Amino acid sequence: MAALRTFRLPETVRGTSSDRALGRDMVDAWRSDGLFQIATSPVQAQRIITATTAGRLFFSLPVEYKARHVSDLSYSGYGIFGEAADAGVAGVGETGRPEIFTVCKDVPAGDARVRERWPCHGPVPWPDCEYRLAMRAFMDMAGAVGDTLLRLVALGLGLPAPDELTRLTHDGWHHLRVLRFSAEEEGPVTRRPAHGIGAHTDYGLLIIAVQDEVGGLSIRPPVQGERRPRNWLESESTAGLYEDDAPWIRIPPVPGVLSVYPGDVMQFLTGGYILSTPHKVALAGTEHHALAYYHEPAFETTLRPLLDDADRQEGLHYGTHFTTMMMRRHPERAATRRILGDGRLDVLDRLRAAPLSR
Repeated sequence: MAALRTFRLPETVRGTSSDRALGRDMVDAWRSDGLFQIATSPVQAQRIITATTAGRLFFSLPVEYKARHVSDLSYSGYGIFGEAADAGVAGVGETGRPEIFTVCKDVPAGDARVRERWPCHGPVPWPDCEYRLAMRAFMDMAGAVGDTLLRLVALGLGLPAPDELTRLTHDGWHHLRVLRFSAEEEGPVTRRPAHGIGAHTDYGLLIIAVQDEVGGLSIRPPVQGERRPRNWLESESTAGLYEDDAPWIRIPPVPGVLSVYPGDVMQFLTGGYILSTPHKVALAGTEHHALAYYHEPAFETTLRPLLDDADRQEGLHYGTHFTTMMMRRHPERAATRRILGDGRLDVLDRLRAAPLSR
């Protein structure tokens, strides 16, 4: 495979011929490689460094302190990556699994949606002000990149207007995962797992990822004739998808570069023209850290495929999709228990009955 393509984003997207050509190149990169990269400006690169540094500092603290920062209203906060039922998970070190801090949409406790028991809605249990500022600054930067990318991709797909995708992400359910992977233990004491997070696809629309200097991310490019499950359906799953089958491409860490790949919602919206990218994360001889930002539709939106050859009658309610995937991946999480115990899934029934269709 040739080197992954790295693009520089324009300051604005006006729908010019150069914008359309860039968008087509991006779509082509996803369809051939599964991932492309974005070069960042010095300001953007500094936000990456600040967020990564804040993540390292938090994860270095005692587990008793970290465990106090967990929400039972949303899936925000600290956790051990290993409750997953649909993704192969392994790891080593103190906890035996990768650590994660999830930043979902920060909805104040007094918000009407929280009072009305909307699932997954609640404030983020920030450990401190510095952490909050660092992660919000990174998410603001990644969100601006996400909007620009979606405008270019819409042009590259030949959609009627550049905002065909960004209209879905207005007030989007954007979120962030901050990850720490322990160093791989040495010695043939037991059979050790081969990776920190096993092969899977991500449930969202657009994923913007950052690796530190150690790296570890590998992706599986599209393979002609190979079926990709529709992970948004309960009957299909991408857990362990082609885990040990070539080809897998290691993504080398490059300072100040964003790795961008499509998720399950992009596959749904394009009727499979763009496939969700399977990926996994390997352990290394030293611990390493990563950021994964998800640029998402609004929680209450019902999505329908956008391309002419897709079934436009099929709908996917994003809030239900997100809630279902999080409950599936985190069955023991406090938020899952509260969703079930409080009957919060009834709210999703009401939202689907009166959807915000986009």
